[in-house]
Amino acid sequence: MKKIFISSLFSVALFMGVAQAQIQKGNVMVGGNLANINLGLDDPKIFSVDITPKAAWFIQDNLALGGYVNFGLETAKNSNTTTSYGVGALGRYYAGKDVEVLNHGRLFAEATVGIGGVNVSKGGGNTNGLNLSVGPGFAYFITPNIGLETLLKYNGLVGFGSSTTQSNLNLSFGFQIYLPGQRTANKVKGDIRN
Repeated sequence: MKKIFISSLFSVALFMGVAQAQIQKGNVMVGGNLANINLGLDDPKIFSVDITPKAAWFIQDNLALGGYVNFGLETAKNSNTTTSYGVGALGRYYAGKDVEVLNHGRLFAEATVGIGGVNVSKGGGNTNGLNLSVGPGFAYFITPNIGLETLLKYNGLVGFGSSTTQSNLNLSFGFQIYLPGQRTANKVKGDIRN
């Protein structure tokens, strides 16, 4: 019985410790965003989706650096098919605790730079080259380790192809899982001992 109580106490302390420490130095963020979702409910000939998995490491409190991969597909019957791709680096900065919007929410800014492309079938405009994006977002932590988020980003693509530039404004939704790093785990263990 004593072991169960201590184990439960440790779990609660870890949960509470992580609740304060999602975006601390040494932690890891893993997740992704979905955008341009159209499953063609009214017109089953249309399908589009844009998926962007991400991973980042907090190099200091509130600041994460990492990478992303992007794949997008838009298709419709009797129309062009558009595929988009990208891979690169990302940086994310979370606004401080003093600008907390909701009790469990944080504003952040995200920027990416990488290699990407947009290719349209049947002679459409193709661009492949340098992909840049920047924009604000909001993360709401439904648990201490999981954040639901929305992100409004300007995406610019400069390169070569039948069209040398493309740009758009994109609203995406997603989630991130915040995994405690060794520093956070050691702090929680130390807090339990004291």
